[in-house]
Amino acid sequence: MKISGGIITLALAGSLWATAARSEEHALVLQTDFGVKDGAVAAMRGVAVGVSPRILLHDLSHENTPFDIWEAAYRLKQTAPYWPVGTVFVSVVDPGVGTERKSVVLKTKSGHFFVSPDNGSLTLVAEELGVAAVREIDEGKNRRTGSERSHTFHGRDVYAYVGARLAVGGISFDEVGPLRPPAVVMLAYERARIEGRVLIGTIPYLDFQYGNVWTNLDEPAFAKLQPKFGDVFRVTIAREGQTVFNGEMPYARAFGDVPTGTPMLYLNSLMSVALALNRGDFAKTYHVASGAEWSVRVEKVAR
Repeated sequence: MKISGGIITLALAGSLWATAARSEEHALVLQTDFGVKDGAVAAMRGVAVGVSPRILLHDLSHENTPFDIWEAAYRLKQTAPYWPVGTVFVSVVDPGVGTERKSVVLKTKSGHFFVSPDNGSLTLVAEELGVAAVREIDEGKNRRTGSERSHTFHGRDVYAYVGARLAVGGISFDEVGPLRPPAVVMLAYERARIEGRVLIGTIPYLDFQYGNVWTNLDEPAFAKLQPKFGDVFRVTIAREGQTVFNGEMPYARAFGDVPTGTPMLYLNSLMSVALALNRGDFAKTYHVASGAEWSVRVEKVAR
């Protein structure tokens, strides 16, 4: 059987066109506090697939603490740097849905996009990845057709729809809506700093599965205390200025370096200072939680 050169040329051209079109598409990553017991997340995913059946669709988490904007902010910071340039994140932890809070798309200097209510959820990625530009979503043009009378599910009607169209090239960033000043709503929290020989920061997140306490004190800041494995540190944890925990613990390389049930200080997978009980739950044992209202102090104990 013969295949003409023209057919081969057309087939090759079609293949190249499909490859080029595919290369312009980016992943869409969803985060909500909806849980997966009902159809809310599936509805958002359906809207995205309706934009393009080929969409590269992923989940960050849908088990966020309800209404916890800070937790949403931290999970974006924890995750976004590991995704390719051009990835679009849709983050919907939105206790103010239907109110005057703005709907925006943040483009970071790293080349990532974040579709979200402008309620503080973007605080940490704005700080860490940098703000390149912010556009307010024009909901008159950019929302799911037929959803104009819906005011309580912007995750489905606006954010998933806009995020999907951005991810597959259905709209450009310029077409999202009007350009805003290059800033987003920022949550107040204890930013990491050093005072003398004391590191001061916050507890942005708990490793919930194990009860480990993570801080925003990174490895370069910790290195200023000239730590060595086995050194003892005094750790003070407070909530809104009231001390919740005050105690000493060794700096350990790994959990097994201390006896079972012993508190320890270590560097977690993000290379930040963290606290743990070997085979125990530090957070539950000492009644520690996470969020902007929590602060932590770490000081090396002289021996």
